[in-house]
Amino acid sequence: MTDIQADDYGKLTDGSFVRARQRIGIPQVLRNPPHNFEVSEDGSRHFAFGYGDDNPLYCDPAYAKQTRWGNLIAPPTFQYTVGQNITPPPDPETKALLRGDPWAGLGSYQARMDFEWWRPFNIGDRVYKMRSVVGVLDKRSEFGGRSAHETICIPFANQDGAPIMVQRGTWVNTERGASRERKKERETAEPYTEDQMAEIDACYAQESRRGAETRYFEDVQIGDELQKKVKGPLTTSNILVWHLGWGMQLTPPGNFRLAYQVRRKAPGLYPPNALNIPDTVQRLHWEPERAQELGLPTSYDYGGLRETWLCHLVTDWMGDDAWLWKLYCEHRRFNFMGDTTWLTGEVVDKRQEDGRNEVYLDIRCTNQRGVVTSPGQAVVLLPTRDEAVVVPEAPADSMDALIERDVELFAGLEGGS
Repeated sequence: MTDIQADDYGKLTDGSFVRARQRIGIPQVLRNPPHNFEVSEDGSRHFAFGYGDDNPLYCDPAYAKQTRWGNLIAPPTFQYTVGQNITPPPDPETKALLRGDPWAGLGSYQARMDFEWWRPFNIGDRVYKMRSVVGVLDKRSEFGGRSAHETICIPFANQDGAPIMVQRGTWVNTERGASRERKKERETAEPYTEDQMAEIDACYAQESRRGAETRYFEDVQIGDELQKKVKGPLTTSNILVWHLGWGMQLTPPGNFRLAYQVRRKAPGLYPPNALNIPDTVQRLHWEPERAQELGLPTSYDYGGLRETWLCHLVTDWMGDDAWLWKLYCEHRRFNFMGDTTWLTGEVVDKRQEDGRNEVYLDIRCTNQRGVVTSPGQAVVLLPTRDEAVVVPEAPADSMDALIERDVELFAGLEGGS
């Protein structure tokens, strides 16, 4: 197995798909350390504050101790900040299969994300994770021409090996020029009027959470609306504060000499800026010039931030005694600097199955132009007046088994194996 050829850089070729599919089901060693090795009061609070949530269940151990959980738990998408690598170093043959990036030089866009939770992130948990490609589809998409839809399974477990959750994401990889043709992605924010800002502030002022007031399954009706929330207008400061709790994700943490050491090994993570100074590739999320170099009109948010906003919408609605079991969302449009995101949702179904009291929600992010940027769905388990929620069991008892399960699920899809 050889590295990607220089003349294939930035191109989507048949060879790209061959290399990517050879990796299906093989856990990859994660080089970057997590932002947090374990769940802590500070880590949970910083993460929650980073997306605008001061829920005491996540931020106040004294309050959380009085809830059904008996201790502080972290927000559902806290997995973004934790997860120590548990995959052993590969043997030479596997190492050769994993060498290089099949999508090197391509534009990579987060298209959808699925989550399923089986236990909370409890304070003091040491969290581990694995990561593996489970499916690769050769498709044509609105991103322009041929595209590779790569689905990655990321299970998480605690120090006892008990699965906590799985995150399953699909990224669309396509040649960079395609984004320049997406005219509908050219709409950016205009200056806000006083009335528009007053509307946003009024929504912030009315924001509330269910909290300790139990929401019972019997009281929920199809058609019930979730209380509207707002996030924005998006600023560079919002992104920076989000990073304080979220970590850096792609670029390893550390400044100056520490960044230099990473740059020596992976110079592609630090393209030079206008002053010819190497800087993180992630700066397109706060540096408009970098985004424009890649064919976009300005900087934009992260998919993980919108996923977390949707979780916030749901967890505030459901209250402390409920359980967010599943959440799925798609990212269909960019959320540019200056955009405002309105979070809305409604109950679309309720069922009692296998001892679970399931409530189905349609949820979405909509910008100030009325465009839905991220539609999604969630499944919440609610208590009845007779019975508390029973947290569901994981469908497999180890992270390896969860990955194998996903590989089998995707094997039936065209081109998925």
